Amino acid sequence: MKLESYWNDGVARFAGATEPLTSNVDVAIVGGGFCGLSAALALARRGASVVLLEAGSRPAGEASGRNGGHVNNGLAVDYATLAARVGAQQARDWYHAYDAAVDTVKHVIDAEQIDCDFLRHGKLKLASRPGHLDALARSCDLLRRDGVDLDVELLDAAQTRAEVASERYHGALLYKKSGQMHMGRFALGLAQAAARHGARIYLDTPVQRLQRVGSGHRHRLHTPRGVFEADQVLLATGATRHGGYGTFGWIRRRIVPVGSFILATEPLGRERAQALLAGRRTYVTTANVHHYFRLSTDDRLIFGGRARFAGSNPQSDAKSGRLLRASMLEAFPQLADVGIDYCWGGLVDMTQDRLPHAGERDGLYYAMGFSGHGTQMSVHMGQCMARVMAGETTANPWRARQWPAIPGHVGPPWFLPAVGLYFRLKDKVS
Repeated sequence: MKLESYWNDGVARFAGATEPLTSNVDVAIVGGGFCGLSAALALARRGASVVLLEAGSRPAGEASGRNGGHVNNGLAVDYATLAARVGAQQARDWYHAYDAAVDTVKHVIDAEQIDCDFLRHGKLKLASRPGHLDALARSCDLLRRDGVDLDVELLDAAQTRAEVASERYHGALLYKKSGQMHMGRFALGLAQAAARHGARIYLDTPVQRLQRVGSGHRHRLHTPRGVFEADQVLLATGATRHGGYGTFGWIRRRIVPVGSFILATEPLGRERAQALLAGRRTYVTTANVHHYFRLSTDDRLIFGGRARFAGSNPQSDAKSGRLLRASMLEAFPQLADVGIDYCWGGLVDMTQDRLPHAGERDGLYYAMGFSGHGTQMSVHMGQCMARVMAGETTANPWRARQWPAIPGHVGPPWFLPAVGLYFRLKDKVS
C-alpha cells in the first residue's frame, strides 16, 4: 500500500517558474490550489501580470489534489435547514452557486482542453439510517416545490440497492448535475493553462511576511526568493500550515484544519466494478462521520471519510487506512479479497458554518473555507474573485458575509478529538 495520493501517481511534475521575481506585478496570489490556479488563469487571460506563490513542491499538492475526485453540486449543509436559517432566497442563491461551480469546472476543462476524465453521472446522497431518508425526502420536496432544483430525485431502498450493491443504505437523493474527474491531471492541466497565458507559478516559495503599502490594496510580499510588491493580493491558502500567525493568524482563527483520509483499491475489473456501483456516480453518506466513494476510470474503488479526527502524516494515514478498509467492508463485504494499493490523507479547511468565505479585508482579497466541497467551488471562486478584483464586486456569491473567529481556536485544533467523539455518539443514537 502506497502512502501517497492515487491522483499524483504517474502524473508529470509541473515545472514552476525559475526566473527572478520582478519588483512589481499587478496581482500576487498566495496558494497554488485550485482556487489560486483558477484565479491566476482568469487574471492572466485578462492581461494582468500575475505571480502565484505556492509553499509546496507541486501545484494543488494539498486539499485540491488529495480529495476523493468528486465535482458535486448541492450544499454541504441541509438545504431545508439553511433556508430556515438564512431565508429561502439566500439559500436558493447559494445552492445555485454550486450548480454554477460544476459548470465552471466543465467550461475550464473544455476551454483549455484539459485531459482529466471529467464525467457527469450525478451524485447519490445515501441515507445511513432509516430516519435520514425522511430528511432527504423533505429536502427533495422543498427543492422541487420552490423550483430550486427540479432534477433532484428521491430513490427508495430497493432503487438504491439496484445502483449500490450494499445493504447499508436506506434510500438516497440523486443530484443529477454532479460530476467527477482525475484530480492530478486536472491540477497539472490547470497550472499549465495558467502558465501558458502568462502567469508565473513559483513552487517551494512560501510567503514569509505581508506588508500593506499605503491604505489601498498594494502589498509588499517577503519570500525566500526575494521581496516584491503587488497592486492586489489574493489569499487562496486554505488550511495553510505555512507562515506565522502574524501573517495568517486572522485566517487560522476562522478555519479548522480537519483530516480526511482516502484509500484506493486495486483494480476490480470492469464487470466487478459495474456490479458494485452500476451508475458510476459519486456517492456520499448522510452520517455525521460520513464516507464518500466512487469508481476510477481504471475500475478502482476510491473510498474516503473522516476515519479519524486527526491530522495527516504517514503514521496517521496508515492507521486511518486500516479504519477506512474496515468501514469499506462494512458497506461492501464482497470486497474482502480486494487489496488496497493507495492510502493518503489531507486537510479540509472547515469553517464553523460549513460554507465558503470570500471577500476583502484590510486591502487583501481572500477566498477559502470550502469545507470539504471545494473541488468545484474553489475553481469557481478563482474565476469569481478575478472578476471582483477587476471591479465586478457582485461576482462574489459569498460577499458581505460575517466571518467571526471560532471561540477558543487560536492555535492547533486541540478540540478535534472531542468533536469526533460527539459526532460518533450522534451517529449511534440517530
